[in-house]
Amino acid sequence: MDDNNPENIGIDKPKLYESLNNITPEKDLVTSEDESRSSAEEELQWRENIEEPQLEFDETGLELAAAADMSEDELEELAKEEAENQSMFRTGAITPDGLIDEDFEDELGSPCEEVVNDTSKESEFQDISRYSIVQVAGDDNYGRKVIVFSACRLPPCKDLDHQRLLDYLKHTLDQYVESDYTLVYFHHGLTSKNKPSLRWLLQAYKEFSRKYKKNLKAFYVVHPTNFIKVLWNIFKPVISAKFGKKVMYVNYLHELQKDLHFDQLSVPNRVREYDALHLAKNKPKVPSLTANFYRQSSTLQFGASLKFIKEHHNNEVIPPVMEETIAYIRKTGMHTEGIFRRSANATTLKAVQTKFNQGEQVDFDQMGDVHVAAVSLKTFLRELEEPLITFDLYDAVIKIQSLDSEERVHEIKRLLYDELPEDNFLVLKYLIRFLNEVSTHSDVNKMTASNIAIVFGPNLVWSKNQVSLSALGHINLFTNILIEQYIHIFEDEYVGSEDDEMGGKY
Repeated sequence: MDDNNPENIGIDKPKLYESLNNITPEKDLVTSEDESRSSAEEELQWRENIEEPQLEFDETGLELAAAADMSEDELEELAKEEAENQSMFRTGAITPDGLIDEDFEDELGSPCEEVVNDTSKESEFQDISRYSIVQVAGDDNYGRKVIVFSACRLPPCKDLDHQRLLDYLKHTLDQYVESDYTLVYFHHGLTSKNKPSLRWLLQAYKEFSRKYKKNLKAFYVVHPTNFIKVLWNIFKPVISAKFGKKVMYVNYLHELQKDLHFDQLSVPNRVREYDALHLAKNKPKVPSLTANFYRQSSTLQFGASLKFIKEHHNNEVIPPVMEETIAYIRKTGMHTEGIFRRSANATTLKAVQTKFNQGEQVDFDQMGDVHVAAVSLKTFLRELEEPLITFDLYDAVIKIQSLDSEERVHEIKRLLYDELPEDNFLVLKYLIRFLNEVSTHSDVNKMTASNIAIVFGPNLVWSKNQVSLSALGHINLFTNILIEQYIHIFEDEYVGSEDDEMGGKY
């Protein structure tokens, strides 16, 4: 672990810059998403053969931006200037390892704000979003939104306005920073042609104010290199201690599985290919994918299908997990500010899932944390074998955005009554009735229908393929309509397209 800890790397800066200035990449890395396996193998072979500089600079042969753009004195002055500029906002002391001991949580005890899901801005950033550099990948195992940044999808610097990239990244995060969230950065694929400058990185860190850092609970850097460690040391004067503790280094993709729904991550093919070659070369011990999963016991709920749960729980349509979590939140959490936005203790959450999957009684009162019940509900929905609003309806859900406001409710109602399986409809109705009830207390809990939709949308609808940010906006809009228009959609009588009166059936 010591080798992966950036604080433990010692830097002789004069030698570093001498080495960096003498580096000339011996080949440009392929940046196409469709890179072939043979190209990846050649790249790995090239990395093994390249002569490394004295301080084992980045394995990919990248040049540190500052080495090309600034002298050593200019770089030192820039870091010092940025540190001084931020000093007026600091309340903490400097820790022994050179980080700032800030307390975001104490300073940001402000109430949750209304989050506006502005899908119109997606078209404004279409020049950036088309590269799929930034993706949202649902929730992690602790109920936190997952934002993915893929370096290999960065185009050459000459083709990208990095200020617009920064604006786009902030626009994306603005939709989620009021909730706990996780960042995943795939470092592989950053080259001398597409790397941002150090000055831009410092500017980006500065522009990401405390509101972005407060609710960031984990920052995974996947396939890190010594380039990352060098940057860390340069950034120390402007990095807070609390932020530093959130950074985790991941050498292989399989290491993400204990914390993230890996099959729902948007992992570029190029990263997958590199990881496979990296595994083959180093041969680490890979845990069995089934080692931590339950056998298909009759009491299984997390990771099962609605049909399976119904068949093994007295033919009841509403899964016990949903009944118990919703009942507890109704009793204790309706006035809890930011309910469904906060994560839960990982150990406690895992224990709750184990009890449910083993058919044991879960006592939420004894745990004394309503967020455990809230996260368990979201996690159950996300881990269903198929989303509650099935794969077959995904495209239709996305198209709702293109309809006029008056047509949307009618079309949603038609989809749910005519095309959604009956059990799915009944479970969805049970859930949305509860979420609508939560939204009626938004003056206290700050969870409006829009805020709830952002939290629950990706747990109700997802594609078999990766979901773009624009599609996520459409999903959230769809979910918002379900919650706001609950009475019209679920309670008013509906006559089906084939004169099949469905209102009484459901």
